[in-house]
Amino acid sequence: MAIHYYCRHCGTKIGTLDGNVQVERMGFSLLSNEERKEMILPQADGNLRIQAICEVCQASFEQDPKFHEYGYLIQ
Repeated sequence: MAIHYYCRHCGTKIGTLDGNVQVERMGFSLLSNEERKEMILPQADGNLRIQAICEVCQASFEQDPKFHEYGYLIQ
């Protein structure tokens, strides 16, 4: 199983953890049920897609907080 991280705002692939990944050690259990449903998307092939935030979008939000009003950022 692989875990693929994508930015929830711009769609950029952030990275992949592949191979022998122990999901129990990833800290997902610390998320609320709502957060898990929003952030962790199981894929048909058994992999997981994680919705996170990339460094570019994080920097954009820090520079201009009004960007939080938009559902998608174009870089």
